[in-house]
Amino acid sequence: MIRSFFGRAWPNAVAVILFVGFAFPVYWMFATAVKPTTEIISEEPVWFPRDPTFEHFQTAVRAENFWIMVRNSLTVTIIAVLLCLILALAAAFAIARMRFKGRKGFILIFMIAQMAPWEVMVISLYMIARDGDILNSLPLLTLIYMVMVLPFTVLTLRGFIAAIPRELEESAMVDGCSRSQAFIKVIFPLLAPGLMSTSLFGFITAWNEFPIVMILNKDPEAQTLPLWISRFQSVFGDDWGATMAASSIFALPVLLLFLFLQRKAVGGLTSGAVKG
Repeated sequence: MIRSFFGRAWPNAVAVILFVGFAFPVYWMFATAVKPTTEIISEEPVWFPRDPTFEHFQTAVRAENFWIMVRNSLTVTIIAVLLCLILALAAAFAIARMRFKGRKGFILIFMIAQMAPWEVMVISLYMIARDGDILNSLPLLTLIYMVMVLPFTVLTLRGFIAAIPRELEESAMVDGCSRSQAFIKVIFPLLAPGLMSTSLFGFITAWNEFPIVMILNKDPEAQTLPLWISRFQSVFGDDWGATMAASSIFALPVLLLFLFLQRKAVGGLTSGAVKG
C-alpha cells in the first residue's frame, strides 16, 4: 500500500517541481511588467503586483522602430511557415508513398540537415548575400527561415502520411478521384495534427531566430523583434519594468499560439515521431 502510494506520488512531485521551475520565470516576467517601479526596486520581493500598471508596456511600444520590427517579424515568420508547409507536404508525400531511386539518400540528407547547426553557416550566408547584393533583404530572410524548418517538417509529415492506410487513397481513386484529388480530399484532412505541430515548431524557430538576422540585416527597417529585444536594455538602461514588458510582448504571440494549438500540437509531435 505504502509502496504503491510512493510509486504514484514521486512522478507527480517531480512534475510539479519541473512545472514550477519552468513556469515561475515566465510568471515573474509578466508580473514585473505590470508592477510599478517602486515595487520592482523594493528590497523585499513583491510576489504579486499590488497596484498593476501598463505604463511599462506603453514605454516599450513607443520604442524606436518597434512597429516596423513587429511587421517584419510577422511577415517573415508567417510566409516562411506557409511556404515550408506547401513544399514539405509535397516532399513528404513523395517520400512516404512513392518508390524512386535515391529515396533513402534523400531521407538521410534531410536528417543531416536537421542536425546541422545553422549558426555555423552564418558566415557563408553573409558572403552569398553580400556578393549577390541582397543584404537587408526580407525575402532572403524568409527563404532562409523556410529552409531552416523544412527538414523537420518533411520528416514529421512523412510519418503522418505513412501512417494513413493506402486503402483510403486507393478507394478514392477507384471512385474516380485523381491522385491529387485523393490527396486533397482524403489525406490532407487527416494531417491536421501534423500540420499544427510542424507549423508551431516553424513559427517558434523563425520568430526567435537571432544570429542570422543580426548578421544579414543591419538596416533597422529590415530587422526583426529578436534584435529589438536584445538592444532594448541598452536604450532604456535599468528600466526593468520596460525591459520585462518588452520581453512579454515578444513572448506573447508564441504563448498564445501554443495555448491554442497545444493539444493537437503535442499529439502531432509524438504521433509523427513514432510512425512511418
